[in-house]
Amino acid sequence: MRGLGTRTILYQQNVASSLGLYNNDFISVDILREKGPTTAGELSKITGLATGSITALIDRLEKVGYVRRENDPNDRRRVIIVPQYEEKEEVINTYIPLHNAMVKLASSYTEEELALITQFLGKASTVLEDQIEHLSSTKRNKSMK
Repeated sequence: MRGLGTRTILYQQNVASSLGLYNNDFISVDILREKGPTTAGELSKITGLATGSITALIDRLEKVGYVRRENDPNDRRRVIIVPQYEEKEEVINTYIPLHNAMVKLASSYTEEELALITQFLGKASTVLEDQIEHLSSTKRNKSMK
């Protein structure tokens, strides 16, 4: 799992670089893609980046058209960050080779094997999220001392 994690990070860094993004910028748009529109404050909590850093990050991403800001319809004081980067042709073209290779890999497994793999990956994601929360709370506790 650590080896897969390392390769995933290296792939992610290469995708970010090929798109002309900083890695934290890329991670943030990927988080937005997964979570959906969110506030800068929520994105700051998820990434662990300071709110000032998040504001600069959003400014950079908005400038290249990867996100847009919208007023929150429920609270006019809040701004929602909406991902748009998957609509961009360079992003689509960057992921096509990985998508094709993964489809080819998946086609080598039976439906039952794929169901088990999917279940495992879902549970592994939950374990990782729990560990991220644990490490984040440990880090917060250490900084308060």
